[in-house]
Amino acid sequence: MAHTSIDLLKALSTAFGVSGFEDDVRNVIAQFVKTLVDEIRVDPLGNLIVTRKGKSDFTLMLDAHMDEVGLIISYIEEKGFLRFATLGGWDLRILPAQVVKIRTRQGKLITGVIGSVPPHVLKPEDREKPFKLEDLFIDVGASSAEEVQKMGIRIGDPAVPYYPFEQLSENLVGGKAFDDRAGCAVAIRALQELQRENLNLTLVCNFAIGEETGLRGARAAAYSINPNVALALEGTIGADVPGVAPARQPTALGKGPAITIADSSLVTSRRVVEALEKIAEKLKIAYQYKLPIYGGTDAGAIHTTRGGIMSGVLSVPCRYIHSQFSLLRLDDFENTVKLTVGFVRECRELFS
Repeated sequence: MAHTSIDLLKALSTAFGVSGFEDDVRNVIAQFVKTLVDEIRVDPLGNLIVTRKGKSDFTLMLDAHMDEVGLIISYIEEKGFLRFATLGGWDLRILPAQVVKIRTRQGKLITGVIGSVPPHVLKPEDREKPFKLEDLFIDVGASSAEEVQKMGIRIGDPAVPYYPFEQLSENLVGGKAFDDRAGCAVAIRALQELQRENLNLTLVCNFAIGEETGLRGARAAAYSINPNVALALEGTIGADVPGVAPARQPTALGKGPAITIADSSLVTSRRVVEALEKIAEKLKIAYQYKLPIYGGTDAGAIHTTRGGIMSGVLSVPCRYIHSQFSLLRLDDFENTVKLTVGFVRECRELFS
């Protein structure tokens, strides 16, 4: 499997990029794409918008969001413990005892751990109760609020649960933020594959801010780009695990890229679905459908922009998204790249 893809996924996964604080991710992506595109700009919200000019003004927008779910410091207690709010959707059951990195305003990363009342001192009837956000706090080893301030931590600083990127086998990698650094990596790899081609359309890739907190970046970017067609690239819910019946699995690892029929944010344009199906079959790429109607993506905002934009979603299946360590198969990833490249090559002919 191509080591360039592994290196790319690692660089993107390990970058700090909580919603609203995507600067590091944007800088990493800019370094990868600066020689692959004709124009590169950052809009007022922080979206990174890059353009490959082609033979026509027919415009295809590829969108992948840079941000990851995270936390934000909301209160500093007198004894140095930190209270926090969530940015994006978290399952509170998985937060206790997670190691986190807090980014200060000076750019320093401070390590902490999410704490809670030890089960040993809880009443028996309380041990089985689910955690609430007010039950949790971050411990950075400080003994006072003054010590926290000397470390550079302030209210409003972002934090993210952390685990290093790792290759578990020849075909499996794990790391944080595959939702949606996997989609960002697909877009970058597509630009690499198309670098020497004279495109018959204008290709604009939007690396979006703020998807996890309301599809904010994609909505603004789609308005300014005004594409003919849009395709959101995602790392999506892989639930092929014990306890989940096949009929309830949104996607499964090893079955190829996932085409969204419908989710909580849109019913996908039938023309886009049929185009993806046609191209996948032509290229002999195995694909699957993302089971309706879980989740939402930037396509939910894009397709209702201006007078409406034909939009679709193509995803890399990832187990355990919205946690500190997700898994994806490299063959699923590479086949998502191939299908994306095929879509770019045939989009104008199919939608003109």
